[in-house]
Amino acid sequence: MAFSEFRPLNEKSLVEYIKATPSLSSKIGDKYDDLKIKEVGDGNLNFVYIIVGASGSFVIKQALPYIRCIGESWPMTKERAYFEAIALKEHGGLCPQHVPEVYHFDRTMSLIGMRYIEPPHIILRKGLIAGIEYPLLAEHMSEYMAKTLFCTSLIYRSTTEHKRAVAEFCGNVELCRLTEQVVFSDPYKVSEYNRWTSPYLDHDALAVREDDILKLEVAELKSKFCERAQALIHGDLHTGSIMVTRDSTQVIDPEFAFYGPMGFDIGAFIGNLILAFFAQDGHADQVNDRKIYKEWILKTIEDTWNLFHQKFTALWDQHKDGSGEAYLPAIYNNPELQKLIQEKYMKELFHDTLGFGAAKMIRRIVGVAHVEDFESIREASIRADCERQALELAKTLLKKRQEFLSIGEVISAITHAQL
Repeated sequence: MAFSEFRPLNEKSLVEYIKATPSLSSKIGDKYDDLKIKEVGDGNLNFVYIIVGASGSFVIKQALPYIRCIGESWPMTKERAYFEAIALKEHGGLCPQHVPEVYHFDRTMSLIGMRYIEPPHIILRKGLIAGIEYPLLAEHMSEYMAKTLFCTSLIYRSTTEHKRAVAEFCGNVELCRLTEQVVFSDPYKVSEYNRWTSPYLDHDALAVREDDILKLEVAELKSKFCERAQALIHGDLHTGSIMVTRDSTQVIDPEFAFYGPMGFDIGAFIGNLILAFFAQDGHADQVNDRKIYKEWILKTIEDTWNLFHQKFTALWDQHKDGSGEAYLPAIYNNPELQKLIQEKYMKELFHDTLGFGAAKMIRRIVGVAHVEDFESIREASIRADCERQALELAKTLLKKRQEFLSIGEVISAITHAQL
């Protein structure tokens, strides 16, 4: 067969590939005359093709052996497609309503064929910039996170199953190392990859690099990220990895998936909502001052944590006599003890969430990859003001995360950071 070794596909070879692959050709009824193909990979790492035929559609995602936006000077394993495919299947099995179905995976070609998440779905980040409310976002994301994180943890699984899964995902070390570098290392030192809104934030970036307390706390978060195989996390769960309409939420792009700390996923989502909140003033105009929208973002942050807490503990109660080996029913055998264990676990998870969320915020302001929420604010001085508020709040959250006892206190800190 012509595709027995890796090669990047173009539109022409893509059609040949589809013809040779029944699980894909059947999706478009084997008809090629009216096939529409569009390359839409706006991310940093992959080619993404949308294929639409008269009787069906799908998406092809192919991993390249380097970071696409930088080029071959920054090599990157194409094996990540394998981890993305198995994470999509695993998470999709646990939460099919919020994860696109995988139709086909080809390890040699580093290629995944999956459901096309059709219009009017858009990337959540773009919706947040446009000021669109998503009434079910907190409900859907809390459901996705509760199910995927709980069901891949030791509260639900035996240590035998868990170790086997951890060993498999240890192979995704290269993408973990990328996160270690860009989230936990680069922002805290002089690095050629760092950038920020200069000259306005020159002093702020320097302050991050010279903050010893911040560095102590970041070291603790980094060691948790590297050492704590708590659950199968998405690993890159920001608002650019979620597609939405008013009544649908789909989580995409889990190529950074591995067994890590749950708070890294929850924090990524909440931290990016906080960034969106601080960016709103830069998107306000005469027609819309964005005040009502900012209230909606805050409510979504609060609801996300509260609903997650509720759903996660409900799953725990439901499965407390199951095969999970973290808390054996023979030992944790009365409701009072069960309640104590849950409270302790959820409190630590809450603090992890704040710490990791804050670390993700900091790196988006003074690190290598920024967010469109801020970047699309044209006036640099206004952008810098928004970023500075977000950065100050993130530093507080990271350094004092243990002092926050509820999500309400976090919301109040966000509100006060804008005064």
